Amino acid sequence: MANAKIAPSILSADFANLGEAVSSLKDAGADLVHCDVMDGVFVPNITFGPKMVKDIRKFTKLILDVHLMIIDPTMYIVPFIEAGADMLSIHVESSGDTIENLKKIRAKKCKAGIVYNPETPLSGIEKYFDYIDFVLLMSVNPGFGGQSYIESVTDKIRKLKEIIIKSGKKIEIEIDGGINEKTYKKAISAGVDILIAGNYLFSGDMKNKITAMRG
Repeated sequence: MANAKIAPSILSADFANLGEAVSSLKDAGADLVHCDVMDGVFVPNITFGPKMVKDIRKFTKLILDVHLMIIDPTMYIVPFIEAGADMLSIHVESSGDTIENLKKIRAKKCKAGIVYNPETPLSGIEKYFDYIDFVLLMSVNPGFGGQSYIESVTDKIRKLKEIIIKSGKKIEIEIDGGINEKTYKKAISAGVDILIAGNYLFSGDMKNKITAMRG
């Protein structure tokens, strides 16, 4: 089973001690820091804005992977990149001109990603391939941490992997939602390159868990 990169989701961290939590991720073996941005409209929860990302940037040199779960990401792309995002993903279900937004992300020398909710089919995804570096597949309905992995997404990963290989593009696959000791192997076996995990990693010994996830 191939190794995958590990991206702890700070949504599950203690926000009162966020700087300390972020600082500890490198020593725990993390490859990326995943930041979930929610606007209370696109999803039924509110998290944080560009200033939080800017403050997080001060505590780590790890890649900041910022996921915009907002109704229209257009006006927020540049602020989040200027705050320190290295990777920025937007939902195919959001409003605005998706391809133009992806171009805007790339123009700022930031890696661009497209996100698919569990129920959204992959039909037509190839039209984004010239504008993205990764695809994030949600394996829970977005909005809250601690949800259970939706099993049908495993087949979706396999299908996406086949589409990417057929295209000849170098595009990574991320998975987010319900990743734990029982589900990460399924995701990696199906073709995932980056595992995002929140509650599982932030409860208990993160270093040992990341070591185990690397196989």
